[in-house]
Amino acid sequence: MENEILNPIARSPTLETVLMVERTIDKYSGEFNRTQIWKKLPKKVMWQTYLVILDYLQSVNKIAIDSKGTIGYIWCPEVAKRFRNRKEVKV
Repeated sequence: MENEILNPIARSPTLETVLMVERTIDKYSGEFNRTQIWKKLPKKVMWQTYLVILDYLQSVNKIAIDSKGTIGYIWCPEVAKRFRNRKEVKV
């Protein structure tokens, strides 16, 4: 249909794919840009799906992208655990 609106969630990544991308970024943190990391993934991922994953990881503060496009893994589980254990935080 010509007037059909495409579902932006149609190519939603699986959790397995998100974790694979996250682990790869963690492994090569600070070394490569998004295209170079995409080429280093152990399994093929569609470019559009990969971009959705990068947006997600950036929105939850697991990665940062510098002015040159280099991706760095910034998630620190130790800090998150300390924060979660504070009395003010109810989990």
